[in-house]
Amino acid sequence: MDENRIYLSLSQESGFEEEYIKKALHSNWITSGGPNVDQFENELQDYFEQGSYIAALNSGTSAIHLALILLGVERGDEVICQSMTFSASANPILYQNAIPVFVDSEPETWNICPQNLEIAIKDRILKGKKPKAIIAVHLYGMPYKVEEVHAIAEKYEIPIIEDSAEALGSTYKGKKCGNFGTFGIISFNGNKIITTSSGGVLIVNSKEEKEKAIFYATQSKDKAVHYQHSELGYNYRMSNICAGIGLGQFKILEENILSRRNNHLFYKEIFEKIKNVKLFDNLNEDFFSNYWLNTILLETKEQRENLRIAFEKANIESRPLWKPMHLQPIFEKHPYYGNNVSEKLFENGLCLPSGSNLTNEDKSRIVEVIINFFK
Repeated sequence: MDENRIYLSLSQESGFEEEYIKKALHSNWITSGGPNVDQFENELQDYFEQGSYIAALNSGTSAIHLALILLGVERGDEVICQSMTFSASANPILYQNAIPVFVDSEPETWNICPQNLEIAIKDRILKGKKPKAIIAVHLYGMPYKVEEVHAIAEKYEIPIIEDSAEALGSTYKGKKCGNFGTFGIISFNGNKIITTSSGGVLIVNSKEEKEKAIFYATQSKDKAVHYQHSELGYNYRMSNICAGIGLGQFKILEENILSRRNNHLFYKEIFEKIKNVKLFDNLNEDFFSNYWLNTILLETKEQRENLRIAFEKANIESRPLWKPMHLQPIFEKHPYYGNNVSEKLFENGLCLPSGSNLTNEDKSRIVEVIINFFK
């Protein structure tokens, strides 16, 4: 196998990162926090507008954890979480010794099902445990049904943590994902639209919440001339070096979103000619996905796996959809409300190479595998 591997989603250098990294090195600010971090937060605040405040952290997972802390989630509390997601959405619930309650997807956006969400809330209240928060995810960059989900959350006065880890640049009715919840989360992991190598941000609605998040993220140091700690703290702040990478990457955000959406058009042209394969697409014009990953549904699990193997033989990475959290060994004993939609998606769904830097040669190799498979 001589051809270079085509990966699912790799970051790419913008060419602007080096000046910010050099600035950090030359100023000897080679630690957490610093001028690059401040500038990165300010640029993101301008991007999200609408009174958003940004706390830059070392991962999107840290951001979810701090959101739970800021909402007062404690041992024994229940938190509703979309089941069809990556484990980082749910793991922080366990960090707080709280109890995850998983809710199934609906088949149109593959995100949290409003009907099952309300069923879950009502049942937990009947059992004497009103959920403390809801974690809703914009899966693969596709916005969830914002108005329906938030109407239910408001009806029962439950805050939403909006997991936009995969959805930087996605919008619903023109409003950027990350701006809808009580708290928003963005990931800058190495496989995202832009990266800080590892990192993420927490989006909050006030300067006070931002300051409190940074307080927790920097070991909860009290205001004293010596090191004094009255609350549990964490080492979650973004480094000045990573923020420098982010500043350079931010310059090509729109370019990368356009590339991902062009990848979607590439796949759309292919699969329009192939029967019984469904490309995951915007539900209607209200939804604007960044198409972080392009995904398809096949007829059977066997067909999905055979196509994955065909790609692998050609040294092309593809991957099944996220395995739902309620099927994971670590979470399988926790409550689940649904109609097996996410199970079916997992069985029949496949993620396709979607990097912003896919070349024409890469696309030719991908087309060849697909055509030969469905011939």
